[in-house]
Amino acid sequence: MAIPDEIYECEVRRLFIRNGEKVRDWKRVPVEQALADKPSGVRCAFCHGKVRLHGRHVKHGPRPHAEHYSRQDSEYCPAGHYFKQSRGREPRLSDNPVL
Repeated sequence: MAIPDEIYECEVRRLFIRNGEKVRDWKRVPVEQALADKPSGVRCAFCHGKVRLHGRHVKHGPRPHAEHYSRQDSEYCPAGHYFKQSRGREPRLSDNPVL
């Protein structure tokens, strides 16, 4: 899977019906959709860390994207800004994943 320069997809917690039972599970969606749906749970699709969603506020600005709340998550997430600045780091899941 190719890692984008910005985080344009995230995972949101959704309600699914499986075998007749209601189950909350994670679904990968574009950030634009997550902003429109205003879900209660949002996390990075790559490291499962907490992210903040940013919409497009001006016409010439960046498209809707997410950024990590935690610098540590960004340092060890393959989609993180700080991970890309530090060559040779091994990616890992967040120490404080959103469950």
